[in-house]
Amino acid sequence: MKYIYGPIKSRRLGLSLGLSLSLDKTCNLDCIYCQWGRTPITVSERKEYARVDEIISELKSWLQNNPYEAKELHFVTLSGMGEPTLNTSIEELIKQVRKVTSASIAVITNSTLLGDSLVRKSILGADLIVPSLDTVDPEIFKQIDRPCTDIKLNEIIDGLAALRKEFRGKIWLEVMLVSGVNDDIRHIEELSKSIQRINPDKIQLNSPVRSTAEKNVLPVEKAKLVKIKNILGDKAEII
Repeated sequence: MKYIYGPIKSRRLGLSLGLSLSLDKTCNLDCIYCQWGRTPITVSERKEYARVDEIISELKSWLQNNPYEAKELHFVTLSGMGEPTLNTSIEELIKQVRKVTSASIAVITNSTLLGDSLVRKSILGADLIVPSLDTVDPEIFKQIDRPCTDIKLNEIIDGLAALRKEFRGKIWLEVMLVSGVNDDIRHIEELSKSIQRINPDKIQLNSPVRSTAEKNVLPVEKAKLVKIKNILGDKAEII
């Protein structure tokens, strides 16, 4: 199958089946920690990188051929090898997924396009949105996430805050922490201020454990993760 991966059993989402909204890595970031490796060419153009009918056809086939797992499925996750909101058909895909399975729908996004009200509107049909925010410092943003030049960090933060006001489902904000890059306590204190404004239901702290796009991308030690968790408050958890 071209668009389906998994199912994966995780502590966060239970049994989840992933849908990719592109055939290859299509992203507007080139994060140093990405488990999919380097982004060959970062792109910021939104278009239909994969057709909804083809994705849904694969999903229907999987559901029919895997009846036991289909019954146990907790989430269908829109993510894949790139940024799912780059696909202009994501709203329609959410609607079609809803028709063929009773599983909840999650969108995992790098948050870069959430400053656009049309993009936010396109994902309001999901049950759960897992956006990311690794930093509130523009220089660290360039270092860790390596964005397209037209992406502005302040617009990401504004978009996340707007999403909270518009979205009725759950928002679990993910923060990927890399040792020596964005784990400075003073930076975390500044990050905390923006997170309070965004007001997610959960703050999920992550650190690289799998292979990464760049060498020497190191996880933050457990004791420091606990300290960061305490700074971010009761909503924070280490995943």
